[in-house]
Amino acid sequence: MIIRPSDTPLLEWAGDTLAIGLFEDAVELTGELATLDERLAGVLKELIAEEEFKGKANSSIFTRVAAGSLIKKVILVGLGKTEALKLDTLRRTAATVARVGKKLKSKTLGLSLPLGNHQADAAAQAIAEGIQLALYQDIRFKSEPEDKGTQLETVDLLGLSGQEAAITRADQVVSGVILARQLVAAPANEVTPITLAETAQAIANEHGLQLEILEREDCEKLGMGAFLGVAQASDLPPKFIHLTYKPNGTPTRKLAIIGKGLTFDSGGLNIKGAGSGIETMKIDMGGAAATLGAAKAIAQIKPDAEVHFISAATENMISGKAMHPGDILKASNGKTIEVNNTDAEGRLTLADALVFADKLGLDAIVDLATLTGACVVALGEDMAGLFTPDDAVASQLEKAAQSSGEKIWRMPMEEKYFEGLKSGLADMKNTGPRAGGSITAALFLKQFVKDTPWAHLDIAGPVWADKENGYNNSGATGFGVRTLVNWVLSPVE
Repeated sequence: MIIRPSDTPLLEWAGDTLAIGLFEDAVELTGELATLDERLAGVLKELIAEEEFKGKANSSIFTRVAAGSLIKKVILVGLGKTEALKLDTLRRTAATVARVGKKLKSKTLGLSLPLGNHQADAAAQAIAEGIQLALYQDIRFKSEPEDKGTQLETVDLLGLSGQEAAITRADQVVSGVILARQLVAAPANEVTPITLAETAQAIANEHGLQLEILEREDCEKLGMGAFLGVAQASDLPPKFIHLTYKPNGTPTRKLAIIGKGLTFDSGGLNIKGAGSGIETMKIDMGGAAATLGAAKAIAQIKPDAEVHFISAATENMISGKAMHPGDILKASNGKTIEVNNTDAEGRLTLADALVFADKLGLDAIVDLATLTGACVVALGEDMAGLFTPDDAVASQLEKAAQSSGEKIWRMPMEEKYFEGLKSGLADMKNTGPRAGGSITAALFLKQFVKDTPWAHLDIAGPVWADKENGYNNSGATGFGVRTLVNWVLSPVE
């Protein structure tokens, strides 16, 4: 499929299907839309009346037009209220149009959307992202594709002439989101710690990034007892992935993105029981998937920041070598941890990854992880929790998320809650009381960052969608990639 900017006027565009966006408070046809309606023998006005179309966000209606017209079909899509038009409105609207256009078996589609106060380049990128993400289908594990119908081949973005660079940027970002979706969606017998390391190697080879893979022995030399404690039960070797993008010239800032990389989580000896969703625990590497997806996008965009992409990848399994509840592990910064729950393993792997990153002399670190069910209880399945003691980093991430359309909400770092993590035998336990579980998890991670501004994103909810939602299909969403890319690209303040 080709998405291209077009300077063809709305009234002159010719193709299978023309899609037009209308605001909720301006459904009346005026100007060139009134002229178009006249040319189509009043079919638009009639359609609006018959369907009682109000222009509500993401609503759509469509019809075939009379033979002899430049177009065969027309789609009207709602944008909601004029003052509420955001970039993500355009992204979601484009996704709606793409799905309807495909349903109508259109090969060529013209799309005309008002941009409001948004810059043309940002709007074009958002629209192109929405189209591509909505139409993406993961058919890798199908013996035959289920959808054998007509495919959308060309989309013309009317009124966005000259925005080729923005569409290229969308292609780059979407390639990272799709990589993350593929990694999360693939089963644990397809995506292993070895596979994640190979994926990092492929990105490094294709785009000229530096790659360091620390094997078990290397991690032992660095004293990564928390990470290795989790890894010791698996028959598969752990892989500590450190992928680095460096710009030409002096970087404006140095950043790290750390992703939790549990390719399968059985719970360990605190095994996940019936109804726990153990069969879905292939998604527990969603943080690592977003990290590698962001790496793929960043490597193509080539910003002026240096970025380190890190994941301590392993499985959390059960065997005679498994860590026991009650074991005490020592992380690479010397802090000791009493393991009172082997199913709280992600924070143990992140602990050593944070210590590693903290020594790199960075300006900021962001980790993201499918860390706690408690965060899903607090914020639902569409929103990630943001935890940080640093207001500047919080502000950067909130702005990055807003423009990406990914929802995050800043949560409190209530230091008093750390009392629940104190151990009589070690420096801390790996879990505290049930209440405030996502907060105590973040406070645990905070113990492993000494000098660097840091933030933690708990993405347990939005990493997976049970049903189609906006530009996300059901299944893996690739959540976090667009926010991370925007964060890296944000100007230095």
